[in-house]
Formats: sequence, C-alpha cells, structure tokens
Amino acid sequence: MNGIAMREVARAAFGGLCLSAALFAPAAHAGLFDDDEARRAILDIRQNIERQRGEQRQMSEQVEQLKRSLLDLNNQLEQVRADNAKLRGQNEQLARDVSEVQRKQKDIQSGVDDRLRKFEPQKIAEGGKEFSVEPDEKRQYDEAMELLRKSDFAGTVNALTAFRKRYPGSGYNESALFWLGNAQYGVRQYREAIASFRSLVSAAPDNPKTPEAMLAIANCQAELKDARGARKTIDDLIRTYPKSEAAQAGRERLGSLK
Repeated sequence: MNGIAMREVARAAFGGLCLSAALFAPAAHAGLFDDDEARRAILDIRQNIERQRGEQRQMSEQVEQLKRSLLDLNNQLEQVRADNAKLRGQNEQLARDVSEVQRKQKDIQSGVDDRLRKFEPQKIAEGGKEFSVEPDEKRQYDEAMELLRKSDFAGTVNALTAFRKRYPGSGYNESALFWLGNAQYGVRQYREAIASFRSLVSAAPDNPKTPEAMLAIANCQAELKDARGARKTIDDLIRTYPKSEAAQAGRERLGSLK
C-alpha cells in the first residue's frame, strides 16, 4: 500500500473515531446531569429533614418550656390557695378576736353602767307620783319591804323607822308611813299605828292609800275598844272618800261596831 492509500485509511479511521465520540458525548453529558440533580435532591431532602428536626427540637423545647411554665403557674396557684386559706384562717381568727373584744367591752360597759347606777339617782313612780331616789335610799326601802313580805313586822317597824329618820324628805315617805302603820298594827302597837296613819292622812290626802289608812285607823281604834272613835273615823272616811273601796268596807264594818 502506498503512502497515499495509508493516509486515506488513517483519515477514515480518525473520522470514525470523531463520529463515535460525537455520538457518545450527549449520553455521557446526560448521565452527569442526572447525578447532579439527584445529589441536589438528596441535599434538599437532607436539609428539609434537618430543618424539620430543628423545628421539632424547637417545638420540643417550647413544649418543655410551656410545661415548666404551667408547672410554675400551678405551683403559684397552689401557693395563692395556701395564702388565701391562711388569710381566711387569720380573718376568722381576727373576727373571733374582735367578737371577744366586743363582748369584753360590752361586759365592761355593763359593769361600769351597773356601778354608775349604784351612785346615780333613779326615777321611781309610787303613790301616783314620780320622784328621784338615791341608790342607798332605794336599797334601804326595798329591804324594809322585803321584811314586810316575810311578815317580819317587828323588823319592818325598825327598818322603816330608821329609813324615815335617815331620809325625812324621801319620796317614799308616804308609802313608808302607810306600811309602817300596817307593821305596827301587826305587832299590836295600835296607838303608834294610829299616829303613822294619821300622819299620812294629814300629809297626803290625795294619796291612793289614804282611804285605806283611815279604815286602818278605825280598826286600830276598835282594837283599843274605842268604838265611838272608830265610828267617827269611818263616818269621816265615807264623807271624804265616798266612792272608795275603803268607804264600802267601812260601811260594812259600822254594823259590827257597838
């Protein structure tokens, strides 16, 4: 084969190689492109997974933080409840203490009032009249009346006699005279009783007890066998107090006086 022929063969072979390279080049390029896309897709997936994991971790941390916050809040609520319970207990105790103080204050005030009443004059209504008496004055009179209720006539005479000496201007004196006369009658001190009853009639003709005092005088006179004096006293009673119960009793008594 001459040189010309060899060059032609070589040229043909080189052209075939170039054609083959040209034919296979797109396929190789396509293969490289597919690998890059896959790698990018894998990277994207990994990044997404990492991002999701990060978000999950963040959410977990937030959930844990929320749990801790809720726990703290619950602890605070329990503390508030405990504080409120303590305050309620303190308020209840305070209310009891205030009530006790008020009770003691009331007792003290009552005691003070009682002590003051022992020294303050008191208003009394007796025999259709109202008057003021000293505490000791009332006490002594009441003691005398208690003796009379017990039918201790001698003790009543002594108590009322002492009372009239100590309180000669007492508003009780009209009643004291009446009950003194009755007590004297009870111990058969008829003349002394007449004197007491007459003192009442003379000093207080308008006293509701005066008609009874006049009838009592007549009874004392009858006990002293002074029938004439008793009839005269009853006549005066009927004439002065004709509508009184004592006058009616006196009319009935006249028949027994001789």
